[in-house]
Parts: sequence; structure tokens; C-alpha cells
Amino acid sequence: MLNDLVQALLPSVYPILQGSFHLSFGQIGLIALVNQVTASLFQPFVGLYTDRTAAPYFLPVGMSVSLLGLLTLAFAPSFGWLLAGAALVGVGSAVFHPESSRVARMASGGQHGFAQSFFQVGGSTGTAFGPLLAAFIVLPHGQHGMAWFGVFAVVGIVLLIRISRWAKHRRAAHPSLSHARLSPHAELPKGRVMVALAVLMALVFSKFVYLASLSSYYTFYLISRFHVSVQSSQLHLFAFLGAAAAGTFFGGPIGDRVGRKWVMWVSILGVLPFTLALPYANLFWTGVLSVIIGFVIASAFSAILVYAQELVPGRIGMISGLFFGLAFGMGGIGAAVLGKLADMTSIVFVYHLCAYLPAIGLLTGLLPEIEPLNRLRREAQVDLEPV
Repeated sequence: MLNDLVQALLPSVYPILQGSFHLSFGQIGLIALVNQVTASLFQPFVGLYTDRTAAPYFLPVGMSVSLLGLLTLAFAPSFGWLLAGAALVGVGSAVFHPESSRVARMASGGQHGFAQSFFQVGGSTGTAFGPLLAAFIVLPHGQHGMAWFGVFAVVGIVLLIRISRWAKHRRAAHPSLSHARLSPHAELPKGRVMVALAVLMALVFSKFVYLASLSSYYTFYLISRFHVSVQSSQLHLFAFLGAAAAGTFFGGPIGDRVGRKWVMWVSILGVLPFTLALPYANLFWTGVLSVIIGFVIASAFSAILVYAQELVPGRIGMISGLFFGLAFGMGGIGAAVLGKLADMTSIVFVYHLCAYLPAIGLLTGLLPEIEPLNRLRREAQVDLEPV
């Protein structure tokens, strides 16, 4: 929660930065691109390294780099420094997420979907509170007000030092808790595994590019179409992100019980009617539809992540880094492309176009079945046994 609270500050203050530096939508998209692509590129390599070498103290190191990026953004004198601060925040996220996902699995007791959802809902909650706190802390003080968010980063560093100590001792005592178990259901031909990973990546593309249209430009859409204030638009963004946090929490446990493919079907393809209706709604129904969309579409990621971890057993860090990195990368590229498209057309046109992205959820039918309920019960029993 504390990590993603810091991460969420950047998109929350885009209207402030736009006014202070006279930025175009394309420049705002470039800031988002630098932030999220730096996170995307580093995460798989960090995960691969931590699969081979225990590095629990990467957690506070990642938060420290994010703190440095936050302070750079708060006192940036030019657009170039904004890009540098955004890059540092992205690198901090890249260092933090693969190891934190591993620690969540270590603490799961075999309920891997629940553990990932519980872990991710902390991040989603932080992401939701980012714009709310920005509205009441940063907005009155302008750009320099972002430095106040450094308090959350410092608290996070202190907590993560303690968590790193726990993880270090836990991993030494029970090595199996940080790795996926091999199972006959996950032993698929390499070609089929690659196809399944490609489908999962397509689902991540659909989910996070659509989310980028909301998290990065929802405030501008509301201001442009309904002429609401900046503070009112940020409260609407908070409602959307809060719904996304709730959806994140429920997605994992439901996937543990009924299967992760079902969650993917409902979360990606099931949101299509609501995204198609959103560009035609009035202000009230725009708020309602955005809450529904946020809740439904956010439930997919923990199911996608745990499914991928079970598809490629023994590579928890690499898979976590790859999919977290892909999520941030798709969000960053999507924000940049959509920002440029908004400059060329209009922000309203962007929402008409993005409404069709959830149709990619039809590809879920190509995924193999690897997750019967009895396997989850066996893993829960095996992972709890001391080594």
C-alpha cells in the first residue's frame, strides 16, 4: 500500500504539472511512458536474479529509490528533471515488486490466489488513495507538496527492513515456500506453454491499456466533457481506483475456488458491455460505470499471475517480474500512445476507441486447464510441511 501510494502520486498530479510546465497530452504520456517502461524493463531481470540468489533486502532498497524519485519530482526545475524523477520512481517499483510477490507466496500457506490478491489489494488501495491525498495535500501546495509523500516512503522503508529480516529467516528454514511446486498439470509441451504465456500477455495488454486510459486521463476526460473541477475529477478517480482495489481482493480467492480461467473470462470479456456504454453516459452514470469497470477488470491480474506461476513452476521471481513489468510497460506505452492520440483527435475519441479492448478476452478460450481444485489442496498441504 505504501509503495503504490507513492507510485500513484505521479498520475494524480498530472493536472498540476500540466499547469506548472505547460505540458501537452503527448508530454504527459511521455512521463507515464518513462515511469512505467523503466519499471517494465527491469522487473524480469530482478526476478530472474532473485530466483537464483536470495535478495530479501531488495524490498527497502526499492522503496529508497522511489523516495529519491519522489523528491526529484517535487523539486524538478524542468521537464527533463520530471522525466528523471519518473524514471527513478519506476526503477524503485521494478526492484520492489518481484521480491515482494515472492514473499507474499511464501506467506500464503498454499492459498496462492488469496495471497496474491491480498498483496495486490494493498497496492490497489495505495493507488486509490494517491489521488485523494493529492487533492488535499499536493493541490494546495503545488509541485513542492509532493515532498510530503516522502513520509509514506520512509515509513515503508522501516517496515520493509523488518519484513526482509523475516523473509530471510523464513526462506532459510523453508526453501520450498518461495518456489512453485512441480505438478503433472503444469508439465505441458514447451510450445503450448509459450502459446499460453502469449495469451496471458494479450490479456494483460487489454486490461492495462484500458486501465491506462482511465488512470492517466480520466480526470482530463471528466474536465473536458463535464466541466468539473480538478478536485472533483480526482474524487471520481479515487472512486474508480477504490473499486479496482476491491476487485483485486476478490479475484484471487474466487480463482482459488472456481478456477482462474473463469475469473479471466468474467473479468476481461465480461466488462465489455460497460466499457462500450461509458462514452455515451452522463456524469452520474459515468461515475457508476467507472466503478463497475474498475471492480470487474481489476479482478483478473492475480488470477493471471498465479496461473502463469503454475504454468512455469520454479520461476516465481522471473514470472512475477515479467508480468508486473509487462503490466507497467503496457500501461506506460498505452498512456503515451493514448496521449498522442488525444492530442491528434480528442480525449472523448480515446474512450470510444478503448471501449473495444476487453474483446481480447475471447483469447482466454485458448488457455489449457492446469488448476483442478484437488491440486490446490495438495499444494496447501505440501507447502506447509517443514523441510
